[in-house]
Amino acid sequence: MLSNPFGFRSSFREMERMRRDMNRALNRLDRGPRFGSVAGYPAMNVWTNDDGAIVTAELPGVDPETLEISVHNDTLTLGGERLPSELGEGEAYHRRERSYGQFRRAFQLPFQIAADKVEASYDRGVLQIAVPRAEADKPRTIQVRAS
Repeated sequence: MLSNPFGFRSSFREMERMRRDMNRALNRLDRGPRFGSVAGYPAMNVWTNDDGAIVTAELPGVDPETLEISVHNDTLTLGGERLPSELGEGEAYHRRERSYGQFRRAFQLPFQIAADKVEASYDRGVLQIAVPRAEADKPRTIQVRAS
C-alpha cells in the first residue's frame, strides 16, 4: 500500500471546504437589492458615426419621468431611480433578484456634444438618446485646388 507523505488528498479536501465557505460568504453579501452592488447599471450600448452617437439603455420598470439626462462638453450623464415593487398584505418575497434604487452613469464620448440638439425617447423599457456631434467637432473634407 502506498503512503501519502505529502498529504495531497487532505490538502485538496481542505481547499474545497475553503472554496465552499467563501462562496457561502460571498452569496450572503450579494443578497442586497440595491444598485450599488450592480456594476454598470443600466446596461448601455453606444453607436457612433461622423454625425454623432445613438445611446440605448435598458431600463425596465423605470418611470421615464424620473430620468435625468445631462451633457457637458463630451460627457453624457444618465440618472434616475427604479422603485421597489409594493407587496400586498400577507405577501412575502420567495426570491428577489431585481434591483431597485437610484442609479447614475456618466461616460465620455469621442467628440464634443451639441447639447441643444440632444433628443431622447423611451419605448418598452428601452431609452434611446440621439447625441449629435457639435458642428465645430465634425470632420471636414478639404478640397485641394490645383493651380
